[in-house]
Amino acid sequence: MEASSWLCYRARGFGSSRVWLWLLLALVLLNCSLVLSASPYLVGMGSFDITGPAADVNMMGYANTEQIASGIHFRLKSRAFIVAEPNGKRVVFVNLDACMASQIVTIKVLERLKARYGDLYNENNVAISGIHTHAGPGGYLQYVVYIVTSLGFVRQSFDVIVDGIEQSIVEAHNNLRPGKIFVNKGDLLDAGVNRSPSAYLNNPAEERSKYEYNVDKEMTLIKFVDDELGPVGSFNWFATHGTSMSRTNSLISGDNKGAAARFMEDWAEQMGLPKQSAHANSDDLRSLHKTSVLPRRVSTIIPEPNEITDDLIQLASSYEASGGRRLAGSSITRRIRSTQQNKPKFVSAFCQSNCGDVSPNVLGTFCIDTNLPCDFNHSTCNGKNELCYGRGPGYPDEFESTRVIGNRQFLKARDLFDSASEEIQGKIDYRHTYLDFSKLEVKVSTSAGGQQTVKTCPAAMGFAFAAGTTDGPGAFDFRQGDVKGNPFWKLVRNLLKTPGKDQVECHSPKPILLDTGEMKEPYDWAPAILPVQMIRIGQLVILCVPGEFTTMAGRRLRDAVKTVLTSGNSEFDKNIHVVLAGLTNSYSQYITTFEEYQIQRYEGASTLYGPHTLSAYIQEFQKLAMAMIANKEVPTNFQPPDMLDKQIGLLPGVVFDSTPLGVKFGDVSSDVPDGNNNWVPVYDDDDWSLRFKWSRPARLSSRSFATLEWTVPEDAAAGVYRLRHFGASKPMFGSVRHFTGTSRAFAVR
Repeated sequence: MEASSWLCYRARGFGSSRVWLWLLLALVLLNCSLVLSASPYLVGMGSFDITGPAADVNMMGYANTEQIASGIHFRLKSRAFIVAEPNGKRVVFVNLDACMASQIVTIKVLERLKARYGDLYNENNVAISGIHTHAGPGGYLQYVVYIVTSLGFVRQSFDVIVDGIEQSIVEAHNNLRPGKIFVNKGDLLDAGVNRSPSAYLNNPAEERSKYEYNVDKEMTLIKFVDDELGPVGSFNWFATHGTSMSRTNSLISGDNKGAAARFMEDWAEQMGLPKQSAHANSDDLRSLHKTSVLPRRVSTIIPEPNEITDDLIQLASSYEASGGRRLAGSSITRRIRSTQQNKPKFVSAFCQSNCGDVSPNVLGTFCIDTNLPCDFNHSTCNGKNELCYGRGPGYPDEFESTRVIGNRQFLKARDLFDSASEEIQGKIDYRHTYLDFSKLEVKVSTSAGGQQTVKTCPAAMGFAFAAGTTDGPGAFDFRQGDVKGNPFWKLVRNLLKTPGKDQVECHSPKPILLDTGEMKEPYDWAPAILPVQMIRIGQLVILCVPGEFTTMAGRRLRDAVKTVLTSGNSEFDKNIHVVLAGLTNSYSQYITTFEEYQIQRYEGASTLYGPHTLSAYIQEFQKLAMAMIANKEVPTNFQPPDMLDKQIGLLPGVVFDSTPLGVKFGDVSSDVPDGNNNWVPVYDDDDWSLRFKWSRPARLSSRSFATLEWTVPEDAAAGVYRLRHFGASKPMFGSVRHFTGTSRAFAVR
């Protein structure tokens, strides 16, 4: 106010200069307007740990009762972005290093957000999605069928996920700043194959001919750029299962997508993102993407002298085991979660899409007893499904397969991040509703060209569900592609619940193994009320679905929504980007096409609401799209149940811990070697990375030279190394003598 008064006063006293002063003021205001319009959004990123119990808890995904967590491969995170119009709408998207979203988790997160922010964040504009790792703690869903193998509800798993989601959103909210968003997309060819190709081939040939591959190869990435800090994060959507880690793995892991996120965030940290200075230099941004190797974490303990000697060995050997000692309290959680909390951090999420029939085990499926390919139609080996397994690129090392598939996604994301130039522009919008999928009326086309009304069914799972997949086979005599069932297992089924005639006909040709939609004791076994949600950020549209769509099912849904949004007088043009976010807000297993359902492989048997499930989704998402372009609200007449108070947990807790006589908690049982003289061979001249060269200075010279060249592998462990040569020499007189020589020690970090 004082500056404004001063300008007016001075203008009155200088006649013609008043005109120039007002022109100057107009230019200043115009420039401010241009700056504001250049960044139409506020963007904020956040992440938080959700690792959960690392021992004694069953893992979620494979439904294998013997897969009990017993350690950590790497930690799990909740990653969130918020995009807001400065004076308008906003959306939140959360990506979890978890098998899937959970309805009860979503309910409780929304309750916490309402307590913090009122109606700012709600079920309409918040989406919570899972990456589908099969190596995270289970027991955090509320429906019985999803917590049987975890012996019921596991409160510790549930609490850490709810806490982590809330805190990641809070962090993103606190980080909201003016910024821009860019979108890019490109094909990644070697990170997924179709694990049910016989079902895919049952789709119409004319439809299949539109696509080059039987899985989606396209990755869509959005890049967030803060006006002052530069790039602050990226989220991408790409379809491949989180099953690089096998059903026998017992270490908590984010699998390939969690690994890719870690690689991207580590790379960004090494490249100095986000920028800590006030302004990011464009030349600096271009130089960030020249490296092509996998990023490596650098220990802050190791110094960086001009000349590397064996000081690192001396440093390491100077630390002895401390023995057990008591602490006043636990600080490990606080320490891990507060790392670099006081400065901006780069957040990168690798989100799931229509991965229903997409496997990361890209080498194919083979019989473990014969090494021959599995049966094409049933994925069996001499009639046994439990012998047929898919092989990842690092076979037989599942950790290497995880690294490779994760690294391939990371490298493609980094390339898209580097070259992203299409700026997202336009308003933010969203539509959301709940539907009862147990009895939804759906209009479908008939072979005669007309329409008929059909219905979805109460949830039920077919016999092929128990056969599992080539990523994790089931047991007994179940097999994929079973449309008849087995009399013995039908008898066992009937002890739980015998499906009625209408239910059997509704699900045909699926033979019902578990009539989960009609099983209500001790509480609901499967969901009926499900959320469907559509989020718009400019020309990007995210379809949030509570399940695993197969490749063709996802294509049909995306195309149907895109057709609605780009028809008539809609503000969308052909440049619209429509992505599908699978396993979001709740979970209801699989969604196949009508044609794939007829084959009854695992995905079809796990399509809960019958053969018209996909048609129901398409119909309802078309309604959301029409409401969005017409600027109309979508009514909802349903709410999902909150069954938290009904949950039963049978997993026994720890009774007490003890130590042997004379031993304290924290004492070292088996220590590492001293390291001064204990060198362990790790590579030799049979390794790809090591080259041995031998030469003479002249043809007839009696002297020779051995040269060892080691290209440090991307997965080399950080530590102290030396090169050692074993050779032989022949003296003038006497026998051949053997010798060895070593280089000085050096550090790999």
